[in-house]
Amino acid sequence: MAGQNVLNGDLSVLDQIVSDLSEHKAKKEELEKLNDTLKELNKNIELTRKSISDEIDSKTKEGIDSVSKGFEQSISEEKVKLKEIQGKRDKAKHAGVKERIANETADLKEANLLISVEDIIHNVGHSERTEAVVEPYLSKQWFVKMRPLANKVLENQKNKDTKVNFVPTRYEKIMNHWMEITYDWCISRQLWWGHRIPAWYKGDEVYVGEVAPVGDGWVQDNDVLDTWFSSALWPFSTLGWPEETEDFKKFYPNNVLVTGYDIIPFWVNRMTFEGLHFTGKRPFKDCLIHGLIRDKQGRKMSKSLGNGVDPMDVIDTYGADALRFFLTTSSAAGTDLRYDEEKVKASWNFINKLWNASRFVLMNIEDLNALNFDNLKMEDKWILTSLNNTIKSVTKNMEHYDFNNVGTEIYSFVWNDFCDNYIEFAKFSLDDMTTKSVLCYVLSCILKMLHPFMPYVTDELYSNLPMHEENIILSEYPKYNKAEVFNKEYEEFNNIIEFIKVFRNVKLENKIGKDFGIKINNEEDYSLIMKLLRINLDEHKVVKGTKYSVIYKNYNLDIYYEKEVTEEDMMLLNKQISELESSIERRKKLLSNENYVAKAPKELVEKERFTLKAEEEKLAKLKNE
Repeated sequence: MAGQNVLNGDLSVLDQIVSDLSEHKAKKEELEKLNDTLKELNKNIELTRKSISDEIDSKTKEGIDSVSKGFEQSISEEKVKLKEIQGKRDKAKHAGVKERIANETADLKEANLLISVEDIIHNVGHSERTEAVVEPYLSKQWFVKMRPLANKVLENQKNKDTKVNFVPTRYEKIMNHWMEITYDWCISRQLWWGHRIPAWYKGDEVYVGEVAPVGDGWVQDNDVLDTWFSSALWPFSTLGWPEETEDFKKFYPNNVLVTGYDIIPFWVNRMTFEGLHFTGKRPFKDCLIHGLIRDKQGRKMSKSLGNGVDPMDVIDTYGADALRFFLTTSSAAGTDLRYDEEKVKASWNFINKLWNASRFVLMNIEDLNALNFDNLKMEDKWILTSLNNTIKSVTKNMEHYDFNNVGTEIYSFVWNDFCDNYIEFAKFSLDDMTTKSVLCYVLSCILKMLHPFMPYVTDELYSNLPMHEENIILSEYPKYNKAEVFNKEYEEFNNIIEFIKVFRNVKLENKIGKDFGIKINNEEDYSLIMKLLRINLDEHKVVKGTKYSVIYKNYNLDIYYEKEVTEEDMMLLNKQISELESSIERRKKLLSNENYVAKAPKELVEKERFTLKAEEEKLAKLKNE
């Protein structure tokens, strides 16, 4: 740390310099060196204190240093100088500035020292609260010598075992860049709050230490430490440092810091070099970078644009969980997020879906005392397999901080697999203890996986399960269990689900009503399918009318339906036939090309042949209708 003497950027500096010049007329060489400075200081009446201080700062290196020894007493004793200048200027601090500058300009011109006068457009800074003109006051400050600390950070980042790992990795370049170009850091702040700088003064003596010096007459520095300096101590100072406490041993270095990319130089870098300096270790293993929240159009939120969003208003409308789930799962790490209320609403709908599904499960498992997986049916094995696949993928993505992928996977599993499919199948066997056990077990795992993203609703639902640990946040996170994976049943049940989708689409597209007949064309088991479709085959035996084939993998049946064929139906039929003929002709031409068949991937060629065969069969059926 070091003190630094600087000039007060007041207009009165001009008077002081002119006064000194008049007392040193013999020093012609020094006057000539100050010529440029004086010219800039007299450019325009509207020059603010900031303009003048900037000009003095820029010219100091060029001219003032060369004559500073001659004026050492007048520019070093800051208090004396300020009192002298203030006494002359108090009554007319701002009034008469134009006349004074005009007079002094005339004096310079008469002395043949004035080259030119130019107008400058500038802004005068004013206090937001008092509306007073902001006048820079440059004084002694405390600095941290940065080069040794920065070098330590750069060296540490070369070691893969001790470095701070950025997610995404591209943001490490920002840390390294700022450490390479760093300059000494001014840590003095003239504020009323913060850690007061541990420096005391008595006359010309300066004392720096953890405790106040012994003796009378010592006065502590009024400045406080820069906020970033104090907050950079957080990773270890909160754990009892400098004592080797149990918390410090257990939790330092921290696991991960989550922050925005805009404060990497101000906070992340400073935590890193302070951690390395004071403890010899990195402050945290990983640094997860998130983006900024922008408005729907991608603009930064600001008062001037009026596009800011009050989170409390969003919480009042949709709840804290909906907002939290949206913010944590809607963008990849390091990328900005566009705030869209419709997406928050979609999160709310998802939570509502989970709530209603959980209520259904809870109503039907009240008498469950222990989990029983002795009599697993195909649908039970399917949902357990899907659950474990989801747990495996979610765990992997959580470890890599890919929360957007986690959100997508859990959303898909809960909405599609659990709510839309398994619960619908479970309704046919709610008296079975195995079904109840699977419902309870799967719901419990869902709530645990979702808890980091929507803590309130998951905690409420978890506490109502008939079997649960004391608190969801203390419960064990779901683990992948290979014994609960049944790939054969999983694939077979997926075929059933897809067949049901095809069946419903055929009915919808052809506007088939309730009075239809069904003819099953093979020996596959259609019992589960008919249950979910709520079809009694005895009531749908009549097979007359137009035939509509429903085929998916091993499942094949025909729907018969009598309806009046309209002109619109014929147009649609002819359109389908025409599209199929064009597609078949294109595929035949492609497969007849020997170069394509020889060079294209085998899987792609086989896929084309399979599709061609399916289209030919469909075309033949359409022409027979």
